[in-house]
Amino acid sequence: MEIPEGFAKLDIAEYLKTEEEIGYFLEAATADNDPTHIAHALGIVARARGMSKVAKDAGLTRPSLYTALSEEGNPQFSTILKVINALGLKMQLVKA
Repeated sequence: MEIPEGFAKLDIAEYLKTEEEIGYFLEAATADNDPTHIAHALGIVARARGMSKVAKDAGLTRPSLYTALSEEGNPQFSTILKVINALGLKMQLVKA
């Protein structure tokens, strides 16, 4: 979608300043169980925390992480787990 003249693209990563904000953001992003939304949300959090550091901590290259966690990305589950760990998060499964 093209952004109309005079408007800037909103970058949510710029607004995720605290761990609490990140937690609420990820909770909302996972509510619909859509893997695309979850991966993209992890990418936004990674940008908020510093993509280079997250990529290094995950053992991935920065470009590959950007690609995997983009809106068009389709990362492997192992990549998602590496990112979750690099972000200092843990995944918890609960009965619905």
